[in-house]
Amino acid sequence: MDFISTLALGLGSAWVSGINLYAAVAALGLLGRFGNLPLPGDLTVLTSGWVIGVASGLYVVEFVADKVPLVDSAWDFIHTFIRVPAGAVLAAGAFGDFDRSLQVIAFLLGGTLALGSHGTKATARAAINTSPEPFSNIGASLLEDGVAVGSIFLAAFFPVLMLILLLVFTVLAIIFLPRIFAFFRRQIARVRAKKGGRPGTARSILRR
Repeated sequence: MDFISTLALGLGSAWVSGINLYAAVAALGLLGRFGNLPLPGDLTVLTSGWVIGVASGLYVVEFVADKVPLVDSAWDFIHTFIRVPAGAVLAAGAFGDFDRSLQVIAFLLGGTLALGSHGTKATARAAINTSPEPFSNIGASLLEDGVAVGSIFLAAFFPVLMLILLLVFTVLAIIFLPRIFAFFRRQIARVRAKKGGRPGTARSILRR
């Protein structure tokens, strides 16, 4: 596999892992085992039947949990400590046949991309969960599932296009992430204000 294809598959899978790690691993494993896709470097381990089976099982669990309001946010919080390092490992593993310095660079870039996509997903979901109806949450989750699987196929078969999309995402993340986090902080402040203003609390009694 040439450098561009390896770069797209490594960084693309890292970015997807921030959205849905198990979908990324399962899709890569299935493509490598049954789709005649030569996975680069150490990613060949993903073609193991055990890896595919475990990743697919965990994807089913996440598919359900990710569509339940508040449960999805708790799931995202826990997976902050899983998706980001896993994305870094996937990116570095793709460059297993290259120089060690390239593996380290891929590790850093992969972790950064996974953190960016995970942070965007988590904050967007927290904002969506402020809506009382569940349909927007389910729709967002299904869209993320489609983006995750579709991006793996793009990285595998249209590497240049995937790299362009990653560049666009990086630029958009730099522009919009501060606004998303600001919105998230405002929502937290509103929740705290409501709790602080309930009758019977020490704060509300002191204000009377």
